Amino acid sequence: MAEVEDKLKDYEIKREGEAEILMLKSNAVFFNPVQVHNRDMSIAVLRAFVAKRKEEHEALANKRNKSHQKNKQGETSIQNGEDASTSQLDEVAVVSEKEPNKAEDEIDDLSKEATKTPSWKVTRELKPPLVLEALAASGLRSLRYAREVDGLGKVVALDNDKASVEACKRNIKFNGASATSKVEAHLADARVYMLTHPKEFDVVDLDPYGSPSIFLDSAVQAVADGGLLMCTATDMAVLCGTNGEVCYSKYGSYPTKGKYCHEMALRILLASIESHANRYKRYIVPVLSVFMDFYVRVFVRVFTSASEIKNTPLKLSYIYQCVGCDSFHLQCLGRTVSKKNNSVKHAPAIGPVVFQECSDCGKKFNVGGPIWSAPIHDQDWVVSTLTGVKSMKDRYPAYDKITSVLTTVSEELHDIPLFFSLHNIAGTVKCTSPSLVMFRSAVLNAGYRISSTHVNPLGVKSDAPWDVIWDIMRCWVKNHPIKEQPRDSPGTAILSKSPTLEANFSRAGAALSKAQVKKAKRFLPNPERHWGPKVRAGRKITSKHISLLGPEAINGALNGTVSHEDRNEVAPDKPAPESEGIQDDEPLTKRQKISDNEQANEP
Repeated sequence: MAEVEDKLKDYEIKREGEAEILMLKSNAVFFNPVQVHNRDMSIAVLRAFVAKRKEEHEALANKRNKSHQKNKQGETSIQNGEDASTSQLDEVAVVSEKEPNKAEDEIDDLSKEATKTPSWKVTRELKPPLVLEALAASGLRSLRYAREVDGLGKVVALDNDKASVEACKRNIKFNGASATSKVEAHLADARVYMLTHPKEFDVVDLDPYGSPSIFLDSAVQAVADGGLLMCTATDMAVLCGTNGEVCYSKYGSYPTKGKYCHEMALRILLASIESHANRYKRYIVPVLSVFMDFYVRVFVRVFTSASEIKNTPLKLSYIYQCVGCDSFHLQCLGRTVSKKNNSVKHAPAIGPVVFQECSDCGKKFNVGGPIWSAPIHDQDWVVSTLTGVKSMKDRYPAYDKITSVLTTVSEELHDIPLFFSLHNIAGTVKCTSPSLVMFRSAVLNAGYRISSTHVNPLGVKSDAPWDVIWDIMRCWVKNHPIKEQPRDSPGTAILSKSPTLEANFSRAGAALSKAQVKKAKRFLPNPERHWGPKVRAGRKITSKHISLLGPEAINGALNGTVSHEDRNEVAPDKPAPESEGIQDDEPLTKRQKISDNEQANEP
């Protein structure tokens, strides 16, 4: 009994949703409580997928029934003498006059076919969907899928780390019969496993620590036709343009820096998945793509069609980003040409869409891409997912967060790629920013569409061209004069032109979305401090991780795991950090510098 208690001291029970796991107090197996948002959103979409899959199967069965009924009516009319010359029995009668034996054989064959089950009734039974979590770690996600999503079949959890697989198997047993009957854990390289199980899984979940790029090629092959691929990328510095050359090597796209960088990260990831799928005559259809917390998460369906992949260039674009003002322009990779016989030919796009210098401010353009420029959401999926979440409020630990994200996504203009920041364009012309309601009203009154974006509270999506946007700002500056600016500034060049459009800032009826009118929560703050990525499993926690974990967590880790020499490295010849009383808002590095200076001033 004492041995059992000693063993349990090394673990702590973590509960999330309907699943419980035993976690080692050391950092042996990766677990991030922050990802409850990710897991809840995945469960919501997975529930919607199970329902949609069932609807599609029933629709296919009904279509076959209708097709059979039409064929049956046609056969009946033939038997009634409308077109007796084409009936099979008449043909057999004609043959029987010349070859009696052959006619008898054909009549027997027809009678046998009549006793067989008609092809329209041979509809494949809809089996419960199989789920693969390629990088399971503790197995919490797989356990939640198995216990919380009704109608799922087997859930396969993979990891190539022995400690993680052992922890996963332990957690499966800990969750009882409901988990052991559905979830199985394997020690395997996810890439090899997915390659050796082509089109086997209805759902594949990729949530790696960092970039998913090395898993995409095998993941798009493991998903069944019409299946769902869920993919997370946390390497936001790479996707958002800090390391553009690294992004190109991993994802095949070069990012440009702009306020839209997080949405561009989503579109770069989608373009990369599409590229990998196209190599195997497959293509993707995004149903939901979100930026949350510190990562991007996409949900796409994968289909096979050699003809459909010809349309991929129509879904991709290069981006021209002005270095002076906020304006950007998209250049599609391809176009379609209709022929006289109603056939469609694919051809390269005609360009360029911009001059070498920006027509608004006169500055140069940076070129980025290619990115996914087709819609990144399916409106029906978003609405049905949001409705499902609201109907099961008690079953989502992160209910407030995922409903706020889904609500904002449902408001977006899904056919408009990227967005601009209202404060940023006001900063370009050095004026006081108009309120969002006034600006949206001006765009709506000019006859264009406008919406918010889930990525940024100040982000604006609109189909209005940039000359209209700048005309609105010129009219705003006329009514709200600014100080004289340097002649070579982008704002001076923009304001030097007279507006061709007279902006109307009177309140438009659609200036506020339905969610805003109802005062629904759309952008929530982080629930606690240091809400973000955590330290990779197995890595020693040191003072370098203070920005991720916070001073209190670092002090606790140093108490338990850091040697006397390591403590001296944090603050040489001084008491350990825990005795210094580090405050939450006081950086450890700053304390270290002060200590060094104090040492130098000592006599």
